[in-house]
Amino acid sequence: MNSWVQRLPISRLFTISPDTLKNDLIAGITVSLVAIPQSLAYAQLAGVPAYYGLYAALIPTIVGALFGSSRQLSTGPVAMTSLLTAASVAPMAAHGSELFYAYVILLALLSGMFQILFGVLRMGVLLNFLSNPVLMGFINAAAIIIGLSQLPTLLGISAHQSEHFLLDIWQVMIHIDTMHEISVAFGLSAIILLMAFKKFAPKLPGVLITVVMLTWVSYEIGYAGLGGKVVGDVPQGLPSISVPSLDWHAIMSLMPAAFVIALISFMEAMSSSKVIAIKTRQPWDENKELIGQGLAKIAAAFCHSMPVSGSFSRSALNLSSNAQTALSSVISAIFVLLTLLFFTSLLYHLPKPVLAAIIMMAVISLINFKTISNAWHASKDDGIAAIVTFLSTLAFAPNIQNGILTGIILSLALLLYRMMQPRIANLGVYADGTLRDAHRHNLPPLHPKLGAIRFDGALRFVNTSCFEDALLNLERENPAVRYILVKCNGMNYLDASGVEMLFNLIRRFKSNGITLGFSGPKKQVMEVMDSTGLSQAIGLENIFSSDHDAFEQLYLRGVIDTRICLNGQGDSRQIAPVKPSPSVAQA
Repeated sequence: MNSWVQRLPISRLFTISPDTLKNDLIAGITVSLVAIPQSLAYAQLAGVPAYYGLYAALIPTIVGALFGSSRQLSTGPVAMTSLLTAASVAPMAAHGSELFYAYVILLALLSGMFQILFGVLRMGVLLNFLSNPVLMGFINAAAIIIGLSQLPTLLGISAHQSEHFLLDIWQVMIHIDTMHEISVAFGLSAIILLMAFKKFAPKLPGVLITVVMLTWVSYEIGYAGLGGKVVGDVPQGLPSISVPSLDWHAIMSLMPAAFVIALISFMEAMSSSKVIAIKTRQPWDENKELIGQGLAKIAAAFCHSMPVSGSFSRSALNLSSNAQTALSSVISAIFVLLTLLFFTSLLYHLPKPVLAAIIMMAVISLINFKTISNAWHASKDDGIAAIVTFLSTLAFAPNIQNGILTGIILSLALLLYRMMQPRIANLGVYADGTLRDAHRHNLPPLHPKLGAIRFDGALRFVNTSCFEDALLNLERENPAVRYILVKCNGMNYLDASGVEMLFNLIRRFKSNGITLGFSGPKKQVMEVMDSTGLSQAIGLENIFSSDHDAFEQLYLRGVIDTRICLNGQGDSRQIAPVKPSPSVAQA
């Protein structure tokens, strides 16, 4: 137990130097200046009161930092998790109701438990089932949905929420003439200021300065009294700590959404941790990070807050501010605490259109259609998975978790299909003297009595029938064939179904006067052949170390009357008719 504690970032807090403390202090203050307004904005995106965001940036941030494995990862409210939270709870409870808030808290608990379970069982590697094309398709669609979801707030229009997000947005657009001009002015001003700070003064806390300036303007003109929506009262003091209320029916209904949030939020955290590890050359453990992120979510639930995750933008800011240890995140949380204790009254006049603008600007960087294009050019299957995930996420909105589940199922189905269709080629001799796909290059057979195929991949239950059909077709199309050679140096796995299929093929071929041979089998494949008795059924004399050895032995045995000369790599260089001497023939 002690050794485990020593490996946690918390252990480093007791051995930090003055220089490290200085760097962490500066980084913590810098991140807090961005985290506070972002937390308020992401709470709005999740459909909960603004102070839920501050609660999520307090204790969960500390827990995530102290129990995770990445020193610079900043945990707290993030756009993607907030959107998933709102979308998951919306079908179960009315927006703005106490039941809605209770389900958000319960969702934080369930998603955290999923992540801890994944980490304890060391299942971090299983997250690779979420392929990059599927993730990119989802992120692009989710970023568009996040941006569009803020249009009603930005325009000051009351929007109806239904099960069809795109129709709701269409209703907003056709009623754009009812927009609140002052709200639009605040929203556009915030966008312009944020863009200006990003371009001309990126080192300044542009988000915080924008919030302070426009909150002051809101107070001066009495924006709330003019019909504008503001943050309003934010409770002063610490969040209460209590066990979330448990409802078995709600738990079962939220379980799929909790699984998706656990998956997606950790993908965000993992992306940030990988970037940090590359730049700092510090190791990180995905299973420890799963536990740390899971504990942070559970802490959020006990603090009456919303699900949290590792923030890519704040982690990048933490890293660029030269943070050294998890203390920087603790310091960031302390400044959130000071805000809750002393400055909540200053947040009353913060216009909600400003928060909407912050959210929009935060997700613009997530939209990157080039990743989908690259997936298409790399592999049509990956491109299809990315496009289908993108379109289904938009179509299912606000239930966007169904979109990524669709993408995961499709990508796994396409993977299974590819496994069922391995690369199998009948071999012939190309003009340069190499063995190549005879069908693709329109090559003549090697010899009337000899057929050869190349198999690339693992021979397992999903593709045994494909392999068997290829050999049977070779037999049918070449009536004179007496020997079939399988070039199997590309075969890296052989399972029980493959072994049984080969036994059946050997018996069938023998009854038809055909011998089946193998050249260049890998060690792991040979071990399976030996342990199952397959190598004895094939005949050790029909298992060759290379193509060169195979063709030479077949010539010497008189199976073929033409010598096929091969180079050291197993590529054919020439086919020269050479009759064996009587002594060789007799041998």
